[in-house]
Amino acid sequence: MKKLATLLFIGLLTLSINAQEKKEVEEVKDPNAPAFEFVTDVIDYGKIELNANGVRVFEFKNTGKSPLVISRIQSSCGCTVPKKPEKPIMPGEKGEIEVKYATNRPGGFSKMITVFSNASEPVKKLRIKGIVLKPESEVVKQKPTISSN
Repeated sequence: MKKLATLLFIGLLTLSINAQEKKEVEEVKDPNAPAFEFVTDVIDYGKIELNANGVRVFEFKNTGKSPLVISRIQSSCGCTVPKKPEKPIMPGEKGEIEVKYATNRPGGFSKMITVFSNASEPVKKLRIKGIVLKPESEVVKQKPTISSN
């Protein structure tokens, strides 16, 4: 009975593992599809002051053969606000994605921006990173204490 239960368990385990495997499907890519070519995928703010200007721009070019339409842009948190181009980017033209990070929180940050489009790579990941410096605290002058000897 134990052997039968063990074999049944192994059989079900094998079946469930095989069901989890992804079958690779060859994608037929459109040779006329638009394509992104970003100047950089990562913008490093470096060390910036608290409440400094948090606006940066990702520049790209449509290297494809048809208009590039960005349908939406999603950020990994509410402290990062991306702004997508309103109009399609024609072949050979340049475009910009503006990103504003809220610099009101001191400390390091690394945020992901996901761009959804009709490009040959329909989902593109971009990243911003940097360190917001803590404000320099003012030195509080203490009054001298009088001691009695």
